[in-house]
Amino acid sequence: MIFLNRSDAGKRLAKALHSYRGKSDVIVLALPRGGVPVAFEVACELGVPLDVFVVRKLGAPWQKELAMGAIASGGVVVLNKDVIESLEIAESELERVAGEESVELRRRELAFRGDLPAPVVANRLVILVDDGLATGATMRAAIMAVKAMKPKKLVVAVPVAARQTCDRIAAEVDQIVCVQTPVAFEGVGQWYADFEQTSDEEVRNLLAIASSLRQPGAEPIRADK
Repeated sequence: MIFLNRSDAGKRLAKALHSYRGKSDVIVLALPRGGVPVAFEVACELGVPLDVFVVRKLGAPWQKELAMGAIASGGVVVLNKDVIESLEIAESELERVAGEESVELRRRELAFRGDLPAPVVANRLVILVDDGLATGATMRAAIMAVKAMKPKKLVVAVPVAARQTCDRIAAEVDQIVCVQTPVAFEGVGQWYADFEQTSDEEVRNLLAIASSLRQPGAEPIRADK
């Protein structure tokens, strides 16, 4: 299955999440930027709030793909003490990496959300959405951060994922929904006819539309808006 674009992928993903439609405690959190057009369709179809969850992995100094922790929206800091201790990472090095990533996280938060408060996650059913999973490093960092905020249930939902990555993440969350997990997987982009980069402006526009559709007196949310 080749998705036409992220919007098409989001509509297909929403069908697999139909059981969450209209539930008052559900919130969809998109990993920007590519996850936002996908999550927009999901949130619209389910009739639930949409927000972005900005997360930055704290990559180990000599193994960038290995997360020694993560920082995320709302001032969340999660450290993987096992990794830090096994690699004997100095506190000064940890602080350096965290400082650099904090600057980028804040830049992205301002670009996407302005000064809006962080989304409320505690005691809610959270659906984390991205446009696909290859290694899953960013999603795993997001999972660590969301778990620290005490959600009632955590669901990861993506249109496509490498099978091994999907299986690995399934052990870390309450539920994972992958529309397809192809055996031959070289990258997320190969499963999209149009995989053009999502812009900051598109992220802001989709968040604004999703928010306006949930205002009192607004038209019912529809995926084809």
